Amino acid sequence: MSAPVVTTSGSAASGSGQHRAVRKPARKWPVKQLLGLAGILGFLLVWELIPRAGIIEARFLPPASEVIAALGRDFGLTAFWAAVGETMLAWFLGLLMAIVLAVALGFVIGSSSVLRKLTNSTVEFLRPIPSVALIPLAVLLFGVKIESSLMLIVYASFWQVFIQVLYGVADVDNVAMQTARSYGLGTAARVRYVVFPTALPYLMTGVRLAASVALILAITAELVIGSPGLGREIALAQSGGAISGMYALVLATGLIGVLINLVMRFIERKTLSWHSSVRSEVIV
Repeated sequence: MSAPVVTTSGSAASGSGQHRAVRKPARKWPVKQLLGLAGILGFLLVWELIPRAGIIEARFLPPASEVIAALGRDFGLTAFWAAVGETMLAWFLGLLMAIVLAVALGFVIGSSSVLRKLTNSTVEFLRPIPSVALIPLAVLLFGVKIESSLMLIVYASFWQVFIQVLYGVADVDNVAMQTARSYGLGTAARVRYVVFPTALPYLMTGVRLAASVALILAITAELVIGSPGLGREIALAQSGGAISGMYALVLATGLIGVLINLVMRFIERKTLSWHSSVRSEVIV
């Protein structure tokens, strides 16, 4: 007796010359992006209607169309881009110095329980001090130059990265560390292969937060101290009565903040492409 032959439906279909059509999944509309766009358009519409309806006088709050038109004119001015360059230079230098300092101190202090205990009270005392409270000291030391802005930016951004690095180093698995020691890895090798991969997600979160804080402090320093940049241009426009131009510059700082956040999120996703928190975002 011959054994029964079992064929799958796929093989039977291929044997009979029939091909099953593969239906492509329907493309989903980017609902999140559409809702975000609708929110922006709704905000601009409300902004346009408030001064035109007389709820707020147009001399205090110009319609959105006038502000956007003023922003478009600014895009064609060399002075505007020079101010943007000054602000971004202060932002970049301050953020870079804060990251380097925070990473170095974070790994050194976080790797030692004795140092963590010794510095805990000092950190908890200094961290809550608002950076704007240091403006008089910055002006006294550096005047209205870019160094004053850098001092405020570094101080505010440092804590965002430093605290995250401390948490990341503290989160290192003790079993993994003991295993690395048993295999004869030195201090530098343990930091590279065990501590750093664990702390990297915390570090990237701190850098992303610090990037936004650095921009805020850069604009604040320029606005209050008068150092070169968009903040000073906002103050000059306000004092000169160019209200539409002032709002246009404020809108420009918001656009820069959105762009910085998008860039930092892109860098974070690329850097942590191996991490489960990022890989789960791309799973369909």
